Amino acid sequence: MIDLFETEADRPERIGIIGGSGLYELLGNADHDRAGTPYGKASDAVAVGELAGRPVAFLPRHGDRHQYPPHQINYRANLWALRRVGVTRVVGVGAVGSLTPSIAPGSLVVPDQLVDRTAGRPATFFEHPHTAHAPFADPYCAPGRAEVLAAASDWPAIDGGTQVVIEGPRFSTRAESRWYAAQGWSLVGMTALPEVALARELGMCYLPLCLVTDLDAGVEVGAGVTQEEVMARFAANLERIRGLVGDLVADLPLERSCDCAESAPNPM
Repeated sequence: MIDLFETEADRPERIGIIGGSGLYELLGNADHDRAGTPYGKASDAVAVGELAGRPVAFLPRHGDRHQYPPHQINYRANLWALRRVGVTRVVGVGAVGSLTPSIAPGSLVVPDQLVDRTAGRPATFFEHPHTAHAPFADPYCAPGRAEVLAAASDWPAIDGGTQVVIEGPRFSTRAESRWYAAQGWSLVGMTALPEVALARELGMCYLPLCLVTDLDAGVEVGAGVTQEEVMARFAANLERIRGLVGDLVADLPLERSCDCAESAPNPM
């Protein structure tokens, strides 16, 4: 049996950031935690340092060279590694597509719901003989979402929406995209699940920060979304995202006011 919390008292409570490798520069001179996890190696070493005077940890979701496609990310190792260094709140920065013309590329969205269309990804820390069921009706931390919206008031951020998470790495067909939109879903991405669910199992708040990089295939005309389009849009907004993450970290209350920790099933 592995006790995740055996040295909890010795670690500062950190704010975790998961995102692209371009966010590394947020932390300046950071230390790097390279310890393994019971689930193998994380996407990269966890960078540990300070941002806005707060203890912070950063992990590039896809690796330092963007070498892990969405379906091959070791999500369990990533979240476990962050929790081990004291992370209690995770800011998840991600690129998403829009399923409606009303949410244009360049928009920032703070969704409140998820739909899982992935397949075959290890999505829980609980395996035989240990069983538990994490509450997940509202997948994101409500007070955390409010803090993101407040920090992003100058963007401004769109409050709410449902993100459908697809397996990838391919983009959707036009028919799939139109089907998702017909359900009333507003965003499509590839990495929020099982990332958000695993954070919930570990008692970590998850704060979403979704940058819309494209209109999905069912919305736009022409050949559809390309990888180059997504990467270019994200790069064009990188400085703005860095500033927003810094503001958010600075403004987050020292104490959590949610029940994310209390409702966690505490995997062993």
